[in-house]
Amino acid sequence: MTITAAADGSALGNPGPNGWAWYIDDANWGAGGSPHGTNNQGELQAVLELLRATAGTDESLLIMCDSKYVIDSITKWMPGWKRRGWRKADGAPVLNRELMESLDEAMRGRDVKFEWVKGHAGHDLNEAADERANSAAKAYQQKVEPQRGPGFTLGGSSADRPATARPATEPASTTPPAQLWAEASDLLDSLNEASETTSIELRIALSPTEHSRLRDRADAQGISLEDALRRLI
Repeated sequence: MTITAAADGSALGNPGPNGWAWYIDDANWGAGGSPHGTNNQGELQAVLELLRATAGTDESLLIMCDSKYVIDSITKWMPGWKRRGWRKADGAPVLNRELMESLDEAMRGRDVKFEWVKGHAGHDLNEAADERANSAAKAYQQKVEPQRGPGFTLGGSSADRPATARPATEPASTTPPAQLWAEASDLLDSLNEASETTSIELRIALSPTEHSRLRDRADAQGISLEDALRRLI
């Protein structure tokens, strides 16, 4: 079986508030973004998040993109970039290197093929991904929490699915992140700091989806991942 998905990105202002989304069907999709980025960064992030979300499956993956830049970067140019220390043929540094390196790592050992589709041409999967990526970009523009989707729920029992994946019937939260984080901050403000004499180190393993959501929240607030975690206490 081959999993067929579309991945797309969006940026309002390019650069500006940006969004990414991947879409398989209404029960399997994910979206997110950042307060500031380019369209190409959104396109690359969409593919990266799709690869991360499906990392636990052995099925082959067909990714449909309307960005030839993304497809060519991964399938044609990346081997040469790596040989030259992530520099282009003219010696200039590769743009979006961090994303490219993450994509290179996520592709290892995977059976992945890409197919170019024309954007805004009525392709069902592409249109669904584009709509969600654009909605995420608008959410960051309005400083509200984007609709992130149910994640990847195909294959295996519910016990095998990521803890962050919501059932397809569960409505996505529309609560602005500022409200959620303000409530967490209120909890912190109510702590009696004088009673704390020592610090306790806590380590937690996050899934790629959980890490992505935490990173998006931290970026939206302009804080570190550690501070974002603290605000959730």
